[in-house]
Amino acid sequence: MKKIVITPTYNESKNILVLIKKIKKIDSDLHILVIDDNSPDNTSELVQQFANDRNDIFIINRKEKLGLGTAYITGFKWAIKNNYNFVIQMDADLSHDPKELVVMLEKIKNYDLIIGSRYINGVNVINWPMSRLLLSYFANIYSRLITGVPVFDLTGGFKCYKIETLKKMPFKSIKSEGYSFQIETTFYAWLNKFLIKEIPITFTDRTIGQSKMSKKIIYEAIWVVLKLRLKRVFSLL
Repeated sequence: MKKIVITPTYNESKNILVLIKKIKKIDSDLHILVIDDNSPDNTSELVQQFANDRNDIFIINRKEKLGLGTAYITGFKWAIKNNYNFVIQMDADLSHDPKELVVMLEKIKNYDLIIGSRYINGVNVINWPMSRLLLSYFANIYSRLITGVPVFDLTGGFKCYKIETLKKMPFKSIKSEGYSFQIETTFYAWLNKFLIKEIPITFTDRTIGQSKMSKKIIYEAIWVVLKLRLKRVFSLL
């Protein structure tokens, strides 16, 4: 069974090789695909040098910063084309612990989508300021109530998909550039009656580099949640 980790990058030169080495230490059979948006800090070059003469680490270089959502869609389509069975998405900044991959890959055998959840068992977040934590926590409550999706962590970016789930994902309808991409993909998986399972993880905020969160991303998420509600109510799918 072929399995791959997909991670988008923008200015992650201080984190990406650490992540890759940790993933390979956990599971040497895991392939890794990096989607880089023309990082000025040489992230792409570092990955390319590390991947030379290897057939398990790949990189797609994009010419400009096009956003998280389109990066993942590019990666998902690549994984489908290359006949992978399981696809994991995770952040490149080490906020997602590669040790959790073991449980994810075990659980995915019985489900279609596994979500690494910060909120399924209380709140499991380290090093976030209270303002950021409250924003995330209540954003998830808002998203769950408005969309109707029975998931506690709709904005989380640590997931494992069966490839069949991604093959039925309506990528043309998914327009989010930021973190609301996570809400959209889980919404469509739920709407298509795929089996979804949340497992508890601990999220540790990055210690190196800068967060990609912005007001634009927040406003986009508010609108996307409302749009998904309308699609559900009026069957505009």
